[in-house]
Amino acid sequence: MISSLRARAAIYAPLAFHVVPTLVIGYGFVIPNSVIAGVNELTLGFLAAVLGFIPSYVVGIRLARKQAQPRNA
Repeated sequence: MISSLRARAAIYAPLAFHVVPTLVIGYGFVIPNSVIAGVNELTLGFLAAVLGFIPSYVVGIRLARKQAQPRNA
């Protein structure tokens, strides 16, 4: 059980290490000091682009796991 949890955490850690800092830097430092500050189409587009990476990553992991499983011939 613990090893399964660790394996899952190890697989999804790169996703968290990409998404969380990107959002923190974007919404914490870059966007507030730019001309697009506030909630508008550009800031929502940035959020959608970053969060849109999550389903792609999850599907890629599932496909890789599926291909890595031995096939019964």
